[in-house]
Amino acid sequence: REEVIIENAVFKVWYSEVKEQPTKLVYTSTNRPKNVDRGSMNFYTESDVVTSNNADYYNNVWDKGHLAPAATYSDSKENLKQTFSFLNCALQDQYLNRGEWRLLEEQERKWDDLESLTVVVKVFFDKTSKKLPTGSTVPSYFQKHIYFEKQKKWKCYVFLNEKPKFHWDELEMICDPKEHITN
Repeated sequence: REEVIIENAVFKVWYSEVKEQPTKLVYTSTNRPKNVDRGSMNFYTESDVVTSNNADYYNNVWDKGHLAPAATYSDSKENLKQTFSFLNCALQDQYLNRGEWRLLEEQERKWDDLESLTVVVKVFFDKTSKKLPTGSTVPSYFQKHIYFEKQKKWKCYVFLNEKPKFHWDELEMICDPKEHITN
């Protein structure tokens, strides 16, 4: 299927079984207490959706990049576990995932101390997107659109799926309000 829409207690995702990757994911970031650690949690596949799997991430530069961050949902074991579904995972350059993407996630957790955030992550593919021998297609770039609920304003960022050349706050882009449809 080209698009499957699934919603759980943590996120709503638009998922492409053809690409074996999410194309859009929405989550809410609030000031949740940290009650559990991720420990040795591993990503898991879903029985009713064709997703990427461990083979797609083996022995290459692609990390299992959380779209809805695990640290944001460490308030309960159930929430944290849902972030480890392959529905919430994108083939992400290891330097991006462990660098500027992670740093923006940390900033979101600072912002959500002051107000709730609605975050829309968009995953883009183009004609240069590589299809792995294992079946998944590597995204070309990501956009993260963050809505500040109290201020009623958006901040938007774009990340090429490669080793970052710029700090996350240098990647802010102009937000088009028409793009922020989350349903």
